[in-house]
Amino acid sequence: MMAEKYWDLSSFDLFSQLAPEDVQYLEINSKMRKFKRGEPIYLPSQAADGVLLIAKGRVKICHLTPDGKQSILNFIDSGEIFGELSLLGAAKREEFAEASEATSLVLIPKPVMLTLIGKYPHISLGITKLIGQRRLRIERRLRNLLFRSNRERVIHLLLEMAEKYGQPTDQGLELGIKLSHQEMASIIGSTRETVTVMLGHLQSEGKIKIARRKITIFDIEKLREEVNPPVPQVASMPVSAAYNETAARLI
Repeated sequence: MMAEKYWDLSSFDLFSQLAPEDVQYLEINSKMRKFKRGEPIYLPSQAADGVLLIAKGRVKICHLTPDGKQSILNFIDSGEIFGELSLLGAAKREEFAEASEATSLVLIPKPVMLTLIGKYPHISLGITKLIGQRRLRIERRLRNLLFRSNRERVIHLLLEMAEKYGQPTDQGLELGIKLSHQEMASIIGSTRETVTVMLGHLQSEGKIKIARRKITIFDIEKLREEVNPPVPQVASMPVSAAYNETAARLI
């Protein structure tokens, strides 16, 4: 009965090595809840009482700027966990989470996770790796916000989404995530109108195609080259020739 309620938690990567009795312990002590698209999952300052596993759907993690605008920090997909900072001692949530589509979540209480971490070191390693990856992604995006033009920000976002959600097709690389122009603007710190203009330019240049909120990138290498131009190659002098030239100057 419990396996039907929670599907099979051992099928998720983080818990794939658990013994059957520990899978049962995890399922008995966890709770499942469903959220509609746009429904908040938790808000800032709420108690950080555990981690959440997405059984189905997608969640966006957001932060409110001082002027009340929404900034999207990350998207969490099926099979992934979030709210992991509660395991590091955070007593309250610092951001808010919202279902970006119909989503089913499993809430795993903090004491349960800590018990499993004590028995299975690979879980701790997996969570540490996850935290590191998400931090690097946010730091990279922050650098782009500080030093890039609006066009370059949009291109960097397309490249980031392609890295995680890119699906090869006959036409090119289709992004397997539907983002509104407002959501894209909230990720890169711009406005909806600016994102619309930049995407329109890229489409008119034949670099991307937009249809029904789905974006296809025709040549991802061209986009990479635009924001990361190749470093010019400087002709190097052979070591022996350089040595001889230096010696001649010293004589």
